[in-house]
Amino acid sequence: MSDSLVNILDGNTFVVSDNRGDIEATPTDTTGLFSFDTRFLSKWVLTIDGKRLNPLSVDDLQYFETRFFLVPGTGTIYVNATLSVIRQRAVGRGFHEELTILNHDDKPVDINVRIDAGSDFADIFEIKDAKGKKGKYYHRIDKDQLLLGYERETFRRETAISSTAPAQLDEDGLSFSLHIEPHSEWTTDLDVVTALLGGGERHDRPKYGRERTKAMPDMQKSLEKWLDDAPSLVTDWESLKGTYRRSLIDLAALRFAPPVAGGASLPAAGLPWFMTMFGRDSILTSLQALPFAPELAATTIRALGAWQGSRVDDFREEDPGRILHEMRYGETAGFEEQPHSPYFGNADATPLFVVLLDEYERWSGDTKLAREYELQARAALAWIDEYADLQGNGYISYKRRNEENGLENQCWKDSWDSISYRDGRLSGYPLATCELQGYAYDAKVRGARLARTVWKDPEYAETLEKQAADLKRRFNRDFWVADDQYFALALDNDGSSQVDALSSNVGHLLWSGIVDKSKAKAVVRHLMGPRLFSGWGVRTLAEGEGRFNPIGYHTGAVWPFDNSFIAWGLRRYGFKAEAARIAAGILDAADFFSGRLPEAFAGYERTYTMYPVEYPTACSPQAWSTGTPLLLLRTMLGLEPMGEHLVVDPALPTAIGHLAMLDIPGRWGTIDAFGRGRVIVDTKTRLRPQLTEGATGR
Repeated sequence: MSDSLVNILDGNTFVVSDNRGDIEATPTDTTGLFSFDTRFLSKWVLTIDGKRLNPLSVDDLQYFETRFFLVPGTGTIYVNATLSVIRQRAVGRGFHEELTILNHDDKPVDINVRIDAGSDFADIFEIKDAKGKKGKYYHRIDKDQLLLGYERETFRRETAISSTAPAQLDEDGLSFSLHIEPHSEWTTDLDVVTALLGGGERHDRPKYGRERTKAMPDMQKSLEKWLDDAPSLVTDWESLKGTYRRSLIDLAALRFAPPVAGGASLPAAGLPWFMTMFGRDSILTSLQALPFAPELAATTIRALGAWQGSRVDDFREEDPGRILHEMRYGETAGFEEQPHSPYFGNADATPLFVVLLDEYERWSGDTKLAREYELQARAALAWIDEYADLQGNGYISYKRRNEENGLENQCWKDSWDSISYRDGRLSGYPLATCELQGYAYDAKVRGARLARTVWKDPEYAETLEKQAADLKRRFNRDFWVADDQYFALALDNDGSSQVDALSSNVGHLLWSGIVDKSKAKAVVRHLMGPRLFSGWGVRTLAEGEGRFNPIGYHTGAVWPFDNSFIAWGLRRYGFKAEAARIAAGILDAADFFSGRLPEAFAGYERTYTMYPVEYPTACSPQAWSTGTPLLLLRTMLGLEPMGEHLVVDPALPTAIGHLAMLDIPGRWGTIDAFGRGRVIVDTKTRLRPQLTEGATGR
């Protein structure tokens, strides 16, 4: 998102405008009012006497609310206007805008105020792919409101615009003829309300209106409770305090309550393209946030369990037991221009569902939920062997069945060129990427624990344990690139040829625990070496590989989320100093993004730049980047549930003098964790890393 744009959001409803508060969307940009994958407002332009206003400042009050200070054009280099304008806007089921015009002169003023309004009702994918509309638009004035509408067969969306002050309404907006006395002001409340009429929804009021501003607004109360419920961070690293608070607030902003969740929230994936439920993204973000907001994990489990695949459907790429990739509510999903929702085109969310269920139970002690979703977890584990082994070699692999518009790469690196050989050649399909096998191994190990301790089925536990041990043995044989001592990115479509590019995926293998202890040190040497580690973080693809590009989406950029799980994996194998080094680099980078880590940033070597270089089209805020500082805090403090207790084993970089996390919730009630910075880290990349000896965790 451009720095010149202003966005506010509440779950999957968000508004993106310029710094005047105006919206003038083109068919291919993401300005406007969006909700449930549809742009409900593409034009919202304020003028006084036919002229646009000039911005003075923008106050970001909260993630859901902002305020614009404006003046009419004065015709000189000096701002000496006698009028000023304040627009205060809050989002939620559309948005509420309080428009105030102040006359600072000692004379009365007569002015004409106009708001031009319109909507193209563009689907988010129509904007992304520059597609046109196929339905019909309509406008009408209904009592005291302007209705903008669009319909295509049973799909119908509508925007209702109203004002508390009397307005002259027409099909293109609202006008006010005003007389304002000296040193006086005029104000009106504007409501812009969205409706999904094809789904039976009626027009409602925005969440936040003037009638609730004197008493504390519900959204403000919700945010304050959210922050109060999270553990308190006490540290002498001032920027870390800001990053932590920014992460908690952005995570609150991304909370999305899908209809199936009964009002509870899970993380939406990211602004602007992914403000909906994503299986993998919601799972990984819930894992990152587990010590800080465990309720997100519970809702994610419930929602994904409710939408779990139950049949074979090639268009949706659905199988029994498979966990969905994404849920969409827009026009293109309803008319087969995109796969119908839910869409299941991934290979990672299904084993990760079991990982989340186990980690949530280990952390929270919520055995009731773990029992409630036993059948869903068993179905997910069965999917690994019955549907995901496309090559018949015992590994999860993928090949899209929806050839027209399904995802080609169905791992987390889902861009078209993300999986390649060292020389840059692309792999074929079906394709078995290495980290998917790690997720499958971890799911079987965790499923066995749940079967033995919660589901009380020791025979099933023993079966899963044997399967996990066999998978680990075969994986360490088949994926190991013996000459260079690392794991291949994937096995190609013949089921045995190694797609031998060196990538950050090997760090996920440490997190999953599938790496033999004897191979771990070599893997870590690559992760922390100059080809992968940039000084800010681990690159997605190693420098020198055929497709390496420091600004390549999955071919050389640094992804904060990726690094958080790599650091967690390093801790699992006992490489504390290396985990602290990654944490220090990513948290240093967060300073340059005002505490809000983007989806990705460029993979240039740190010695080349004084700051991390922004990736041009990164989502921000983005859920698993928002969760990254949280998981890094857990990793640096060495927080690990052990039975009814929380183990604390801090390994903090020396940039942190002291750190305390207070009131960490879990099955133990609440507990405090403390640590001091004792690990000397060097973020330069051209130094040969000194590895600490490690031991396998958990």
